[in-house]
Amino acid sequence: MTTRAGFVALIGEPNAGKSTLLNRMVGAKVSIVTHKVQTTRARIRGVAMEGDSQIVFVDTPGLFAPRRRLDRAMVAAAWGGAADADIIVLLVEAHRGVTEGVERILEGLRDLGGAARVALAINKIDRVQAEALLGLTQDLNARFDFGETFMISAERGHGVEDLRHWLADALPEGPWLYPEDQIADLPMRMIAAEMTREKLTLRLHQELPYQLTVETESWEERKDGSARIDQVIYVVRDGHKGIVLGNKGETIKAVSKAAREEIETFLGRRVHLFLQVKVRPNWLDEAERYSEMGLEFKDGNA
Repeated sequence: MTTRAGFVALIGEPNAGKSTLLNRMVGAKVSIVTHKVQTTRARIRGVAMEGDSQIVFVDTPGLFAPRRRLDRAMVAAAWGGAADADIIVLLVEAHRGVTEGVERILEGLRDLGGAARVALAINKIDRVQAEALLGLTQDLNARFDFGETFMISAERGHGVEDLRHWLADALPEGPWLYPEDQIADLPMRMIAAEMTREKLTLRLHQELPYQLTVETESWEERKDGSARIDQVIYVVRDGHKGIVLGNKGETIKAVSKAAREEIETFLGRRVHLFLQVKVRPNWLDEAERYSEMGLEFKDGNA
């Protein structure tokens, strides 16, 4: 049996559908998906099996013009993931077309020097007419020499199988990199923290989600097979703490319940989740917080 294995980097602008595509490819929820942009902070790897091929997906943060230290670290992580990959898949939203951000990414891909094979995946195809789709495909292929172009809807699953088959055949020959039943290489503690952060992002609005982070402080396996998980939500100011807690603690209770249910589904067993909110004014400038998110603190330097 000839096995294949390799890394596939999914890149694109924020909200292009990278996390949705990763979760559909892997068949489980390993990357948080919200309507808010820039929610993926770490390079989350999801592992998909296709025939005798093991596809290891690197879900990178969305590429955008960085303003803050955290932004810069996220963008550096995204390009780092692309540079290390065997294959890069650029996701472009069909209805948005070639934006300034897409032009910037194409420039970055040219700078990578074509070390990896690059495929184009035009996502959210159900939002545009066929003629517009054809025009966009021709425009993008005139700008960059893509190895292959796919029309997909990550949300509905259209075209995803074709993309997965192509990736499986295009990967280099070699032994599998992970056990067959492993779907992500992030520590469970980090995946659990990401799930809680997703629930917070969905409940809270405006800027606050980008000024909070969640860490799993302790994880205790119990004799009855359940797990006790203690997590801390760090916010930058007192006022934010009140928002996260909500009136009579309603918000934190709802977040805790939703996060616990999702973690239980993911683990397939009972979980006791305890959340605490702590004010930490300078967490965005603490190296330790970045390593907890799988980011390099130094990459955030201006």
